[in-house]
Amino acid sequence: QVQVEESGGGLVQAGGSLGLSCAASGTIFSIDAMGWYRQAPGKQRELVARITSGGITNYADSVKGRFTISKDNAKRMVYLQMNGLKPEDTAVYYCNANGRLSAVGRIRDYWGQGTQVTVSS
Repeated sequence: QVQVEESGGGLVQAGGSLGLSCAASGTIFSIDAMGWYRQAPGKQRELVARITSGGITNYADSVKGRFTISKDNAKRMVYLQMNGLKPEDTAVYYCNANGRLSAVGRIRDYWGQGTQVTVSS
């Protein structure tokens, strides 16, 4: 079993900051990448930021320069620091771990249950 658990989130005023944390645990052999996705009401889930085990990052254009993703491979954790938050950042934020259960297993996606981020104007 693989567990992915987010923490952080909450309510903040526009222009403020929040930090999210995520830990992957369980019988996972290796993690190729971890990332954050979000889903606003009535919209599809979208990538916010992703980081590979080697440290390569990519961000949605809408968050570049405001959000920073980082990781701790040893702890199997990923973090998202969100600055300059806007009302349009309001969404449920989901953590994703992309990994495999054995050295020869196929890569799968594992998801957390999500954490709400609400930005008031």
